[in-house]
Amino acid sequence: MAVLSDITGHSTCVGEYMQFVQYFRDRYSRLSEIIRGRINARPIESLKGRGFRRGGEKGSEEISIIGMVSDTSTTTNGHRIISLEDPTGSFPVLVRNSEKDLFELASRIILDEVIGVTGSVTNDGGLMMASKIIQPDVPNSALRRTGAKGKVVLISDVHVGSAQFMEDAWLNFLDFLKGDSDSEALKKMAKEVRYLVVAGDLVDGIGIYPDQEKELTILDVYEQYRKAAEYFWEIPKHIQIIISPGNHDAVRQAEPQPALPERIREHFPPNVTFVGNPSLVDLDGVSILIYHGRSIDDLVASVPGVSYQEPAGAVLEMIKRRHLAPMYGSRVSISPEKKDYFVIDPVPDIIHTGHVHTLGVQRYKNVLLVNSGTWQAQTEFQKRVNLMPMPAQVPVVDLADFGVTILKFDE
Repeated sequence: MAVLSDITGHSTCVGEYMQFVQYFRDRYSRLSEIIRGRINARPIESLKGRGFRRGGEKGSEEISIIGMVSDTSTTTNGHRIISLEDPTGSFPVLVRNSEKDLFELASRIILDEVIGVTGSVTNDGGLMMASKIIQPDVPNSALRRTGAKGKVVLISDVHVGSAQFMEDAWLNFLDFLKGDSDSEALKKMAKEVRYLVVAGDLVDGIGIYPDQEKELTILDVYEQYRKAAEYFWEIPKHIQIIISPGNHDAVRQAEPQPALPERIREHFPPNVTFVGNPSLVDLDGVSILIYHGRSIDDLVASVPGVSYQEPAGAVLEMIKRRHLAPMYGSRVSISPEKKDYFVIDPVPDIIHTGHVHTLGVQRYKNVLLVNSGTWQAQTEFQKRVNLMPMPAQVPVVDLADFGVTILKFDE
């Protein structure tokens, strides 16, 4: 097991203005480079006042630009306007509602993502009429045969310390990992488990939301971690465990988040590796991008058709944008590091998320997208917002062919 990318020990952020500038320049540079391999783009400043012939006229010249989305709006006629910005300037792009597929894509464009646009500029040089929108996306690729053996178990949102923590189901899960199942098939599968990856919210934390203490059985966050550590000591030593934090964990709220601190790590067994959020790890040649998934909240609110009940659809939107948290200033508090750790590059074999407590598995261009559910029953907050969690359902992934088996431990 190797950690390929992780903020832990590398954070330089103090929140100065120029750090934000540097952060967004890094995002733009890396994502625009991906798009630039597919279109011949020119700087935005070269468009202004050019007086290209109006789009749609015979012989009109089509050009391409790449920019970060600074604004989106709808005209009185129902067309879509996207304002793009690159290091040289900004320029408005109009997408007509008569072009159905293009308009539908434009309606899903969100702030701060980086896109390419091909089109023609109006006679007055003040507006581009779009004919094509290019997202960074991932290339089509053949299904990879890794040569790796064994299985990886993907879980998240354990929430130890919560009154809704499903301890009986969790103990059933530990019995499975120990090979103590009644089923011979489960015993055989348990012997093949080599890795367990936890994508955040190991404990319920303290002070995460108003009146949280009324829903806790362990009122001290360090006691919550000590209890969690007791559970992890029961897991067989041959299973390598990777734990990444989430928004309920005892690290900074701003993302990317570093690994849990030493005073917490010291309670856990030696077969646990602690990484930041997000992080990219290599498991015998299989690359897994681990992200707790708080940006799913932003994508559900901003992208039509994305829902909490089908969380893999939100991860699909991330990978099309090649970015785990495209929107700045919404639910995800982003720390402006020198490097944008949310850019999805290189493309992993598996993206593992959590946060929304629902299970989702999807494949997209041979990338496996897994949102791993929870070990917490429905909370009072979830009742108020009508969110039905999918607890104690565990995706087990075969490292050789990425086949997924869902095991249920609440029965």
